[in-house]
Amino acid sequence: MPGFRSALVTAACAAQLRGPVQVDAPVAAVAQNTTTHTTGQICPCQATSAMWKAPQPRPAKCIFIDLGAADGNTFTDFISNKYGPVSNCPSGGAWEAYLVEANPRFAPKLEAIAKQFPGQVHVFTTTAAYMCEAQTQFFLDTQNHEHNYWGSSMYNKHPDVVKSGKTAVNVQTKNVIRTVMESSTPADWVMLKMDIEGAEWDIVPCLASSPYATLVDRFYLEEHPKDWNDGPTTPAQMEAAKAELRSKGIDIPSNYHSQTM
Repeated sequence: MPGFRSALVTAACAAQLRGPVQVDAPVAAVAQNTTTHTTGQICPCQATSAMWKAPQPRPAKCIFIDLGAADGNTFTDFISNKYGPVSNCPSGGAWEAYLVEANPRFAPKLEAIAKQFPGQVHVFTTTAAYMCEAQTQFFLDTQNHEHNYWGSSMYNKHPDVVKSGKTAVNVQTKNVIRTVMESSTPADWVMLKMDIEGAEWDIVPCLASSPYATLVDRFYLEEHPKDWNDGPTTPAQMEAAKAELRSKGIDIPSNYHSQTM
């Protein structure tokens, strides 16, 4: 999709991804004795599986996968053509979206979006994007009201998590690679946006090792400080993983940052 590709190149800087939001529902904290991961990774990389099922044959479309979807701001920008004209998507502007968000605060708004676009928008609430499927704790930013609670994270070392008293909820994790594989075909235009406060240090090397990485066309990656993450990936390994993804033909815009104002 040449027109869509060129339009998307300049859209990242202009997108307003995590604007202010009203509190829609109370967030219940888990008990303090709930087991947490303070070192390492919560489960090992799963880059492929014979159990995963590719989509049935269908016309090509745009696939928008938003990891750290907040209240759906990024999705709103997508359908508002801030990532390029949606009309340039294959098959006369066909698209489908997958919105993954761990903070339960945003569940009502995401579920409302899914109802507005039945069959096109799939939401996964109280669900953290990761490289395998498990259960874990997700730590809430309860302080940054004006920034849409942007510091919520899987890691209790995140500065905003510390300021918030390490309040946590239990969540499922969703394998990003499986999501890509089971939603996309080689004929689709696949855009992956990842703003997940440190978990990218585990996921990106796993994605780079997967045969399904080539399904992704554009990867908007907001990279956070390594010391927020508990896993073993070094900065050199992260750079090597991004280089591997680029070598597979994936466009990764440099210095991507999710705007919040």
